[in-house]
Amino acid sequence: MEKEIALRIHTRAVHAGDRKKAGPHIPVTTPIHAASSFFYESMEQLDRVFGQQEKGFSYSRYENPSTAALEELVTVLEGGQGALACASGMAAIQMAVVTALADRPKSVVAANALYGATVSLLLNVLEPTGVSVRFVDVCNLDALRTGVVEARPGCIVIETVSNPLLRVAPVDRVAEIAREAGAALVVDNTFATPLIARPLELGAHFTVHSLTKYLAGHGDVLGGVVVTDEAHLESLRTLSRAIGPVLGPFESYLAMRGIKTFPLRMERQCANACRVASWLQAHPRVEHVYFPAVAEHPDAATIRRLFPANLYGAVVSFELKQAGREEIFRFMDALQLVVRATSLGDVHSMMLYPVMSSHREVSPKHRERMGIRDSLVRLSVGIEAPEDIIHDLDQALARQ
Repeated sequence: MEKEIALRIHTRAVHAGDRKKAGPHIPVTTPIHAASSFFYESMEQLDRVFGQQEKGFSYSRYENPSTAALEELVTVLEGGQGALACASGMAAIQMAVVTALADRPKSVVAANALYGATVSLLLNVLEPTGVSVRFVDVCNLDALRTGVVEARPGCIVIETVSNPLLRVAPVDRVAEIAREAGAALVVDNTFATPLIARPLELGAHFTVHSLTKYLAGHGDVLGGVVVTDEAHLESLRTLSRAIGPVLGPFESYLAMRGIKTFPLRMERQCANACRVASWLQAHPRVEHVYFPAVAEHPDAATIRRLFPANLYGAVVSFELKQAGREEIFRFMDALQLVVRATSLGDVHSMMLYPVMSSHREVSPKHRERMGIRDSLVRLSVGIEAPEDIIHDLDQALARQ
């Protein structure tokens, strides 16, 4: 028997999930299967498919060929056992947490630095249903252990790279703490992508992405995906059949097409972000730069241990000196190349104002505790020539 070749991520991104036999022909890419339901030559076979005794498709809320191909692709990239593609990244986060808590204590310990909508989901959606929520500094393992002992969580929720201050959690050590406590670890891996980190390989139970961001990468898809291990896959799929958060076939097709070039795009974006961050650090109008490659990053040891060389992500956050809402608006209005929009991970560079957008739903007091001040902006660096990105930032800063 021939030895199986361990394909690199660039190759897996191009080939995984595609080229399923469809009758006498094999399509080179997965088609858009726009059917809401499917039937077979006999009722006996349809009955077996409905009963999950035979693989197949019956109803697109359960599974769709286009979406299944995408799920297979992301499962391969993340090193999981199966995946669920959802209509948004937030739907994916909710499905991961709800699945994790299905047979565990209804208690969550969450990182104190999270995307604003995730904070809102935990506090405004899950907590009113009886789920207790506690926020801790997951980069401080002693604080995390104390929080876990006191809260006895069924689930721990973290981000590989936090939004927007780019803290990097020691995922493998957080996973050890979670397993010792019998808790499931859910990791939002959107900022890092499978090119930089694969949380399931580091001991997590669930890894989540906003497909909208780096994986699809072109600003034309809204979607999310949960990848999980064997122990949680059946429960995740069962809950999905009941709740129906699924991604449509057209969005699945677009996401899958985008993923084929994601490693190439991400490598370029990471390189560009290093150039931009270095330039910003030397600019007299910039107070502070948040980026995993900077020498004084508080999680530098974790970054060196877990991240591949020269891959630090493609988001750069920075604070302007003596700037508030008015000064930030003037700076952002002056941008001519960088797009002022609420997202990240697109091929073009994008900037947002966290207090206005990503963390708008978080109270000012909570934002202050998170370190998100009125002087902070978040830049998602694209694939443009880095000199052009820097020139645009320079001319906009000159108007301050």
